[in-house]
Amino acid sequence: MSRRAMGAPTGVGRLRTAWRAAHRPVAGVPARTRRLAYAVPLLVLPSGVWRLPAVFDSGLSVGERLYVPMLSVVSELLAFTAVGLVARWGEVFPGRLPGLGGRRVPVWLAVVPAAVGATVLTAVFSLWAPLTTAMGTTIRGDALPPDAPGQATGLASAWFYACYVPLMLWGPLLAVLTAAYWRRRRRRHQGGGGVRVAAARRCPGTGVDGGVRWRPAMTTENPRRCSRRTPPMQRAANSSCSAT
Repeated sequence: MSRRAMGAPTGVGRLRTAWRAAHRPVAGVPARTRRLAYAVPLLVLPSGVWRLPAVFDSGLSVGERLYVPMLSVVSELLAFTAVGLVARWGEVFPGRLPGLGGRRVPVWLAVVPAAVGATVLTAVFSLWAPLTTAMGTTIRGDALPPDAPGQATGLASAWFYACYVPLMLWGPLLAVLTAAYWRRRRRRHQGGGGVRVAAARRCPGTGVDGGVRWRPAMTTENPRRCSRRTPPMQRAANSSCSAT
């Protein structure tokens, strides 16, 4: 009996499921922010495609032939990390990661690399590359060789700039997504996260829970106390319980 008949997921089905899971946004992400995140890999893709024909250049060594496609793949993977700033796997480690699965991603672990990357990408592709192109030099300051892609004319020149000009938006878009990610995680930490923690506090009737003694905290906002006669559901919802 075939896998399809048995109801087992096929290779295409697993790929489709993984694709949806990787792009599924977390709650609270605006549609415009999601579209910006999804646009980043598409902006980087044309430059990777433009480099691929160089693999068939007779003047390249074996190492250079491997370097060209690997550069395109690595660039696209780095661009895809922008999706993590709006997707669930950017806030919670995937369950398949040993020792980390299901744990929350520390805010700094996402924000610091993204902020550094946005700064470098903006400096290189949005500022320095257009400046050197206008000056007729390479990024290192050397004069452009006559066979440089930027020196071409006609259709070849149009194709080159159509593929590389979108890279100018990579850094700025990543900066916008990083700021939105930081604000969203900060709001949840200050707001919703505290509500869930408070709701999980308990004041057991025995007064001891796992070696920690609990007692009610008297506050003007919520003067309720937890006691042995308090129903368990009410005790769990009473946020005035605190550990001594």
